[in-house]
Parts: sequence; C-alpha cells; structure tokens
Amino acid sequence: MLVNTQLTESRAGHRAHDRAGERVLRIQRARKFCQPNQVKGGRHNIEFPTGATIHARIGHTSRSNTEVTPNVMSRQTKDAPAPSAPATIPKAMKFFFGGTAGMGATCFVQPLDLVKNRMQIMKKQPGPKPTSLSVITSVVKNEGVMKLYNGLSAGLLRQATYTTTRLGIYTWLFENFSNPDGSPPSFFMKAALGMTAGACGAFVGTPAEVALIRMTSDGNLPADQRRNYKNVFEALARIFREEGLFTLWRGAIPTMGRAMVVNAAQLSSYSQAKQAIMGSGYVDDGIFCHFLASMFSGLVTTAASMPVDIAKTRIQNMTIVDGKPEYRGALDVILKVAKNEGFFSLWKGFTPYYFRLGPHTVLTFIFLEQMNRQYKVHVLGQTEAKGGGL
Repeated sequence: MLVNTQLTESRAGHRAHDRAGERVLRIQRARKFCQPNQVKGGRHNIEFPTGATIHARIGHTSRSNTEVTPNVMSRQTKDAPAPSAPATIPKAMKFFFGGTAGMGATCFVQPLDLVKNRMQIMKKQPGPKPTSLSVITSVVKNEGVMKLYNGLSAGLLRQATYTTTRLGIYTWLFENFSNPDGSPPSFFMKAALGMTAGACGAFVGTPAEVALIRMTSDGNLPADQRRNYKNVFEALARIFREEGLFTLWRGAIPTMGRAMVVNAAQLSSYSQAKQAIMGSGYVDDGIFCHFLASMFSGLVTTAASMPVDIAKTRIQNMTIVDGKPEYRGALDVILKVAKNEGFFSLWKGFTPYYFRLGPHTVLTFIFLEQMNRQYKVHVLGQTEAKGGGL
C-alpha cells in the first residue's frame, strides 16, 4: 500500500513538473513573439497572438508564479501596414499654379510697372524730379489711358516663363528640403532655395523681360526713335531679326543677379513672416495671414533689389552709339548712376516699385496659396488643407 501511494505521488509530481515545463515554454514563446508590459523583474502581462494573456514573473519558473487567464483585450496583428504618406500636388501643377498666379497679379499692376520702368531710365535733367503721379499724368495726357497697359502682353509672357519657373522650382525644393518632422527649412535654407529658383526663372524669362522693358519705356524716346512694337511676339521677332539671337538675352547676368536678390528676399521673407504670424497665435493660416506676410515681403524685397533692378533696366534699354554700348555691365551702371545722379538715385522709383511689387507679391501669393488649397480640397480630398508650399 505504501509503495502504491508513493508511486501515485511520484506520477502526480511528474505530471505537475510537466505542466510547469509547458507553462515555461509558453512564457518563452510569448517573450519571443510579444512585447511584455515591463522589461525587468516583477509581474508581467504577456499577450499571445492566439488571444490568451499570461501573467508571469519573468525569470522564475515555479508554478505559483505562472497563471493563465482569458484575454479581454482586442487581438493584435503582428504585420500591421505602415500608414501611407498624404498625397501631394504633382510637380506639373505646381509650375502651372505659379505661372497662373503671377499672370493674374500682373493684370492688376501693369500700369505701375510701366511707371517704374520709365522713371528708372530717366537721366538727370534740370527742373523738378519726376514723381510717380507726374509720370502717370504725363502718360495719360500725351499718350492716352490705354498706354498705361502698354507692354501687358510682354508682362504676361514674362510671368508665364519667369514666375512659372521660379515658383514651381521653389515650391518643389521647399517640400524636398523640409525637415523630416514636416517643419519648414531654416531661414538661410529658404534664402538659398529662393536664389536657386530665381536664377533659373530669370534665365528662362530674360527674352520676355527685354521686350517688356522696351515696350514700357518706348514713350520716353523721341518720336523718330521709338520702336512701336505692337505686341510681345512682334517685339521678339524684330529683336531676333534686327539685332540677333543673343540680344534677347542681353542683360541676362544682371537679370539673374536681380532675380537671386529678389527671390532670396521675397520668398524667404514671405515664408518666414508667414511662419512668425501663424506662430503668434493671433492670426490663423488664411488670406489675411497671406496679405500681411506679402506686404512685409514686398517691402524687404523692394529695398534689397532696387539697385540691381535699375542696372538691369538700363542695360536692357541701352542703345549702341558708334558701335559702343552705353554701359559695360551692371557694376558700371551702378557706379555711373551713383556718381552722376547721386547715391540715392539707385532707389529712384522706389514708390511705384513698391506699390507695384507689394500688390504683385500680395496677389501672387494669395492666388498661389488659394489654388494650392483648392486643389488639395477638391482633387486630393484633404478637407482640412490650408494651402501650403511656401
């Protein structure tokens, strides 16, 4: 009887030992495939893919430290798919939106562009200095109201080439150089991106720029010397036929230099101002925010770019006398203007330039931001979109 009792207890002990061993194996498998709530000593809740939870004291194998209870939590999937990145505006549409925004803005500010160009090519003469109002009055009185829009076709072509390229490249670079967490690049990176985009856009848009300068300043020439271009396409064809292909890119270097200054100042200051305005907490991302950022950007850009702009304008409008050009380059223009007309003549036409550049900047960025937003809402289905890209 005693032997039978001992045999029975021995068998029970073996069965208990086997059950404890099975539980240890289950714990080890759980540690391999699942993540415990804690990683060091103490009690742990280990979830199995099969839907059971083991409460165990890791590092101990005794039966008293291992309990199995039903799982009341939802089953977890081991291979959950990673969230996909939100859809973005195609590159071609970014270029299209950039050009369209610039062309829309030009329709409003073309008269101010004409006034600015005429004031910049005026040489120092006896008598009172011309003002924006006096130039506008003279144009309307002597040439008619519609002459204020002389060169509009060239202005639109310039926007279709220059602005399409610069804003398309800038928005593309801006997204690519944004930080991994989605925050915008630093101010100096924005300036570098703006300079790159501006130089590319300026080279593409120089022929239209040459035609624009000549068409808007034609009224300053004596009647027998006026070119009287009918539209931008005739202007380009005549320049090519009468003066050669490379005349279309006359002043390309100062034009690209001006564009680098303008875009480094304009695009980076706009992005930075918009970021600061939104960060203040007083103004949300919207048209009013875009307006404030654009006006600040226009002021910064005007002050920074005017000396380079006046050099570009005079080179593109200069005549060749006895086989010699009037100016040897942008630096020669700046030095001669400062010497003969005074240092502050480098900012001649500041008022019409700002009143042209300010509204043009405002309208361009508002149009661009709204087109970006509408595309995201109606095409990409992002109902909470706020514009973006700048």
